[in-house]
Amino acid sequence: MTEHNFDKERRRLLQALVSIGLVAGLDTLLPTYARAGNAGAISPAAGRVPGGPARDVVMDLHIRRQAIDIAGGRASAITVNNSLPGPLVELWEGRNALLRVHNHLDESTSVHWHGILLPFTMDGVPGVAYPGIDPGETFEAHFPVRQYGTYWYHSHTGIQEQLGQYGPLVIHPQSREDHIPADRQYVLVLSDWTFEDPHHVLARLKKMSDYYNFSKRTVEDLAEDISQAGLQATVRDRLAWGSMRMSPRDIADVTGYTYTYLMNGMHPEGNWTGLFRPGERVHLRVINASAMSYFNVRIPGLSMSVVASDGQNVEPVETDEFQIGVAERFDVVVEPREDRAYTIMAESMDRSGYARGTLAPRAGMSAAVPSLRDQPNRTMIDMGMAMDNMNAMKQDGHATSGKSEDDSLALMEPAGPIIAHHGPDQHGPGNVTVANVQRNRLAERGTGLKDAPHRVLTYSQLRNTRRMADRREPGYTVEIHLTGNMERYMWSFDGEKYTNADSPIDFPYRERVRLVLVNDTMMEHPIHLHGMFMELENDQGEYLPFKDTISVLPGSRVSLLITANEPGRWAFHCHFLYHMDMGMFRVVRIIPTDSEGARDA
Repeated sequence: MTEHNFDKERRRLLQALVSIGLVAGLDTLLPTYARAGNAGAISPAAGRVPGGPARDVVMDLHIRRQAIDIAGGRASAITVNNSLPGPLVELWEGRNALLRVHNHLDESTSVHWHGILLPFTMDGVPGVAYPGIDPGETFEAHFPVRQYGTYWYHSHTGIQEQLGQYGPLVIHPQSREDHIPADRQYVLVLSDWTFEDPHHVLARLKKMSDYYNFSKRTVEDLAEDISQAGLQATVRDRLAWGSMRMSPRDIADVTGYTYTYLMNGMHPEGNWTGLFRPGERVHLRVINASAMSYFNVRIPGLSMSVVASDGQNVEPVETDEFQIGVAERFDVVVEPREDRAYTIMAESMDRSGYARGTLAPRAGMSAAVPSLRDQPNRTMIDMGMAMDNMNAMKQDGHATSGKSEDDSLALMEPAGPIIAHHGPDQHGPGNVTVANVQRNRLAERGTGLKDAPHRVLTYSQLRNTRRMADRREPGYTVEIHLTGNMERYMWSFDGEKYTNADSPIDFPYRERVRLVLVNDTMMEHPIHLHGMFMELENDQGEYLPFKDTISVLPGSRVSLLITANEPGRWAFHCHFLYHMDMGMFRVVRIIPTDSEGARDA
């Protein structure tokens, strides 16, 4: 039996067990915050983030390898305090935290506190901030808590994160002004799980980058394209994709072929449930803790008010769906008024699977689960092509132009304005395309959502609740290109993978820096800067939203402002785990100068 057929049979068996009530106990390793909503009779505290008076926190995290029941099967995982996801770390702004990480593995490990402002030596990145935590050793992260919001933690060693070493982190605000009024709070941790050895997953991607992609263009697709755009335009389109060694259906590197998508550690059939009383305000802290998966999140029948992004409050945005990149967080408030269940649907961006949970007034209830929608397609816009004069391709395979708007395919969707053009640097053999035209795509919906018949959140809608503290014009600009070769599974910045980079990226201490990211590849990349917030330049004047992870659409140019006031060496990388492992990683260095202006390099 092939692995693919085995996986399908496993899922059928799980569904059968669910239907006859024989999956009791499969969530025994779930942490308390994940199980609270399933506990039975409703109470005002059911499933809520515990909260309480502000206090200093001392917490021990024990990292172990264990055999667990997960996603309908038995597997070896890396757990934190005997659970997957790990326990909720709950802190208070203005107080102190002492987090002790105990390594019970037979290999080195680490924990990175994603999005947390702290001394760089506590940041948890081996080879950048410290050597890592050896077997049998304990590492202490001791720091004052300087922020509020929704965050998470995870291993930054090898592929341990894919094996389950991650968990949520919530910081309660010191100021009532930053408090989000709600009757209940739930943490929703989205993740992807594979029963394959993650090293084997990466090895397969290196040998055949589309190994997990079973959705290919068909004869029926060809006929439909010809009927819509004509034979000549269709042939030109297919030749362009062929020269890139890409398919318009290359949406995700790793798909539901091997992944089971989890919500708070539970498979869709397990139906994680959060309880509410009709009329209550329910605060959902949504964390994408996956290794490689974007999700489209919606709650059919309920509108959502987006109130925070990457931990920091924004002016409320009413919407019906949002796309969340790897490592991003969105806080939303919903107000279910009817005495019925609602499905929380987190559909993978490539539509190969979903995570699912339920909001309900009583335990055991469920609502209809929407069918998976049609898989989206990449477009010539994602190639970084203009919509005019698209009738030529360079001999070396780099996309520079193409067909006219009149004979464009339906795949040529409307896009944001062109704001820059690519220079002559093609970034070497590690890069197969360049975004000849670079667009501002912040007002565009995420991949696959442009035709959704309801409201969809865009980055352009995010507006900070507070005026920018640093309103200086940037005196320093750093432009970085996101580069890759999908066929050879090579990923890098500016065509150089981390091991070949000559030096760190230097930000002048205390200066205002503009960081420009240009995506020359044909897929999204969730880019994370450790140690400090970035302010997204999205035309919100002096109320630019904070981000610590930004999803950069293909063919787009994104600008962020940074105040470089956090000394140290900070990791900067794509948060696709396998992209980072293959070299899409650098170090940002911020070093104070002495009285004579000398820097300690």
